[in-house]
Amino acid sequence: MQTTAPGSARADAAPDAKGSFGPADCRKAKCIALTFDAGPSDDTPHLLDVLKEEKVPATFFLLGRDHVLKHPDTVRRIGAEGHEVANHTWSHEILTGKEPGEIRAELEKTQDAIESVTGRKPRLMRPPQGRTDDEVSKVSKELGLSQILWSATAKDYSTTDSALIRKRILDQAGKDGIILLHDIYKGTVPAVPGIIHTLKKRGYTFVTVPQLMAPAEPEPGTVYRP
Repeated sequence: MQTTAPGSARADAAPDAKGSFGPADCRKAKCIALTFDAGPSDDTPHLLDVLKEEKVPATFFLLGRDHVLKHPDTVRRIGAEGHEVANHTWSHEILTGKEPGEIRAELEKTQDAIESVTGRKPRLMRPPQGRTDDEVSKVSKELGLSQILWSATAKDYSTTDSALIRKRILDQAGKDGIILLHDIYKGTVPAVPGIIHTLKKRGYTFVTVPQLMAPAEPEPGTVYRP
């Protein structure tokens, strides 16, 4: 199973690589990527309002069943407003230990559901709980999906305390980092403005995950560990 860090992928890129820099050249700027898992939910439109007001692009790893199918207008809005739309499987089952066909179904059904709404298949996925292996990597490569892990997590599934969520993220934030949050938990979206404001004051520029890697492009099958 091949693994690499977003920064190392970027540094090794050829000058003519196709990655989009977005708001900053992260080879020079102090960049960080905000990511949200397991949505969209009823709270996601408000989160999108916050991101739009703050001019912050994010990456959304969406669940197919009960989420993409339930909130197609929100999925469409995520893509239309410049955020990266990504895959978090169909039903959030752990992929390791599954048969190749089961892994493929979990990913491919979500690929198809997102494409039916946005017109584009995702190029990124995040395995549930970050658990992956050689078989998951092989199927991901076949489906054109890079695997994106994270460097900062608030464990917001365990608390509704927005101040605690904000503190946990700010304590872990670092250059070329990838922040993991969930827009399905009640304490999370209220914590986002404080996270954004503080990190901006610290000199960070927010980018999507592919922009963090630019000018390299995410390589299908590879596991990216910031």
